[in-house]
Amino acid sequence: MSNIGQPDAAGSSAALIQAQRHAVAQLLRISPVADALGEHFSRAGHEIALVGGSVRDAMRDELGHDLDFATSAHPDETERLVGEIADSVWDIGKEFGTIGGRFGELVCEITTYRTDRYDGTTRKPEVSYGDSLEGDLRRRDFTVNSMAVRLPGQDFVDPFGGLRDLGAGVLRTPGRAEDSFDDDPLRMMRAARFASQLQFRVDPDVVEAMTAMAERISIVSPERVRDELSKLLMTPEPTAGLALMVDTGLADHVLPELPALKLEIDEHHHHKDVYEHSLTVLEQAIDLEPDGPDLTLRLAALLHDIGKPATRRFESGGGVSFHHHEVVGARLTANRLKALRYPREVTNDVSRLVELHLRFHGYAQGEWTDSAVRRYVRDAGPLLARLHRLTRADCTTRNRRKASALSRAYDGLEARIAELASQEELAAIRPDLDGNEIMQVLDIGPGREVGQAYAYLLERRLDRGPVDKDVAAQELREWWHQRDG
Repeated sequence: MSNIGQPDAAGSSAALIQAQRHAVAQLLRISPVADALGEHFSRAGHEIALVGGSVRDAMRDELGHDLDFATSAHPDETERLVGEIADSVWDIGKEFGTIGGRFGELVCEITTYRTDRYDGTTRKPEVSYGDSLEGDLRRRDFTVNSMAVRLPGQDFVDPFGGLRDLGAGVLRTPGRAEDSFDDDPLRMMRAARFASQLQFRVDPDVVEAMTAMAERISIVSPERVRDELSKLLMTPEPTAGLALMVDTGLADHVLPELPALKLEIDEHHHHKDVYEHSLTVLEQAIDLEPDGPDLTLRLAALLHDIGKPATRRFESGGGVSFHHHEVVGARLTANRLKALRYPREVTNDVSRLVELHLRFHGYAQGEWTDSAVRRYVRDAGPLLARLHRLTRADCTTRNRRKASALSRAYDGLEARIAELASQEELAAIRPDLDGNEIMQVLDIGPGREVGQAYAYLLERRLDRGPVDKDVAAQELREWWHQRDG
């Protein structure tokens, strides 16, 4: 699934013409703000240019409301100049040379010409200011991000052939790929992300450098790696970038559980390719998203089977088993996401989905009781909708009859859930009596015994649905007396 190859020269000329047309239209749209910035900085004796992804996106007719600029002015001067003409200004990125400003609906970030470099051991790059636009463009990650439009004259600057590579649909570095990745190893992650986001081929020299230098990603902070991984996962087709990470060895240092899914299959023991299966599940989960990219669902789809390598057992009849891989996988998922500094909520939700992803298969093999359906809903909690999508995406069999049967079974389960939900509260199942009512019925005060009574009533509620409070109180008294006896 890697997006690797040579530029397609045949179609690049037409693509370049189309890109130029898009750029003209997009620059006309933002010209009031761009020209105002250009004239204001120019009068103060400074250069300023629209740069990087903003120029690339303009060429692709995808320019949004967030614009990137580079300037010869240092941050203090930039802050003063922007503050004089912007609706609002902020300095959150000032230590890295960046000042932000809002101009109507447009959000602009203006960064001093700079170079970023790691010293070989630190997790944070050293930031030093440059003195020319060309030097600033040279330090950028890829040629398609190394284009600029000088302001206010709107002169196009493309010293490294970014427009050509954009037309050809290829990712290439402005200089030697090894030097680029040595300056900032995170660019290897960005290569994987842009392979998916732009759906571009990756230049063979870039692939070779990524393969040789993959271990260097370990000096980058987990937070920066996490952010790039999340951006990759949120692209329209993340499997291309993920496959590039695995093929180059980058995933061994970022997400080692993914390449570990490439289990060896011998001639006597057969099972599906877990790695390819996981990428397919991710693709199918994306197709089921109702409201755009869902990071939690995508992480769960990618990681749902990472417990299989640790639980694989060869059976005497030639089969292979992965007993309790969902439990092991949930633990591995939590550990990996914590290591990458994902927020607690994301970590908990993704690992819970991994733990629950096999639960449905008990339903597919036979009719569940109402109690089992209630417990399924209770255990999924607010993740139920995501669990529906993950479970459906997890069906990758080529056997049409089996796939159809699984689909019908899940349709049936969702219908059962809807039917029960129309009769009783399923979203947050609680006992028929609350804590205060339990204490009143049993004539006891707060303490551990209230919790035990609450747990008993909850189990009764799950087993047979809601009942009248009088019935619940009578059952509680009977349980209490039997307990004392």
